[in-house]
Amino acid sequence: MKKLLAMTAVAALTMSVNVSAQEAEAIFNKACTVCHSMGVAGAPKVHNAAEWEPRLAKGIDALLHSVKTGLNAMPPGGMCTDCTDEDYKAAIEFMSKAQ
Repeated sequence: MKKLLAMTAVAALTMSVNVSAQEAEAIFNKACTVCHSMGVAGAPKVHNAAEWEPRLAKGIDALLHSVKTGLNAMPPGGMCTDCTDEDYKAAIEFMSKAQ
């Protein structure tokens, strides 16, 4: 019985993590596009590798810190009120890749 309860708990946690994980493009569309599509207030434009290069050189942890605490005109958390660190990282990777 204990094994069954433990397996059920693990399965429930796994499903809830998968449900809360967001797709990078969806995060961009709901929370980042307003500023990053046109470079509002100096925000690096989506898919503009040259604008993202000096920021990426600081490392993903520094970029994550900037998102979470805010930077210049970007408020803490950007415009995503339900993003996890992994969501923010996925959005940064999506926006910084040239297309």
